[in-house]
Amino acid sequence: MKTGKTEKQGKLYVVATPIGNLEDITNRALATLASVDLIAAEDTRHSRTLLQQYGINTEMMSLHEHNEASRIGKILGLLEEGSSVALISDAGTPLISDPGFRLVLAAHEAGIKPVPVPGPSAISTMLSVAGQPVERFCFEGFLSSKPAARRKQLHRLISESRTMVLYESSHRIHDSLQDMRNIFGSSRCCTVGRELTKRFESLYRGTLAEVLHEMALDINSTRGEFVVVIAGAEENPDESVENGRLIMDVLLTELSVSQAASLAARISGARKKALYEYGLGIREK
Repeated sequence: MKTGKTEKQGKLYVVATPIGNLEDITNRALATLASVDLIAAEDTRHSRTLLQQYGINTEMMSLHEHNEASRIGKILGLLEEGSSVALISDAGTPLISDPGFRLVLAAHEAGIKPVPVPGPSAISTMLSVAGQPVERFCFEGFLSSKPAARRKQLHRLISESRTMVLYESSHRIHDSLQDMRNIFGSSRCCTVGRELTKRFESLYRGTLAEVLHEMALDINSTRGEFVVVIAGAEENPDESVENGRLIMDVLLTELSVSQAASLAARISGARKKALYEYGLGIREK
């Protein structure tokens, strides 16, 4: 087992870059990008804008999900020969819903310790302005693009008590929020950040029902990139509510929302009003 890099080995820097506003890059990141022998970028065309902004002419190589496995050998070879390499993604901190994990793992296995150059992250940026508890949170990344799989993922999070952070695309943001309302309930608190740090940055905050309504009134609400923060469930949730929802899922295939809510409330002990709201959300899908 290798214990570390030799004097000849170069360094692999994992560098965070701006998530939107190019002025958010750190002095250390700029110095690193200018001094390394190669920059492994998720999209060289995208990253060239940042480098040109600061007069950096370092050679670049693309490293994305489709070619990462095939590029690892070449990059490790450069590092072992003494060259230094910086890994960057299109925006924010590499590896967080971005490529780079395979390269960093391979570096560790080769005895080359990666060097973090911290900076912007959409997760921490959003949590700082979400107005929700952040002492404990979980990051779920992007939900599935397939509706059935997405709802299954959300159902698994019904009892999650930590604040939840998710990424979503402009094409699916409304459908995902509707699924969250239907599964978590209309009154669950939510904050949605759109185009963070960019010119058209927007924040929508309230219950899931209120956020959906506010975004429906905004013609720009389906443009850009989104970070969603959802309040966690109560620490000691009433099991009757979850049981009631499971019963509702079955009864709604045969009964009206009102009839299903009444019967499910009697069976589970959950409040009829809460189950009725849940049923309305299911029927709106």
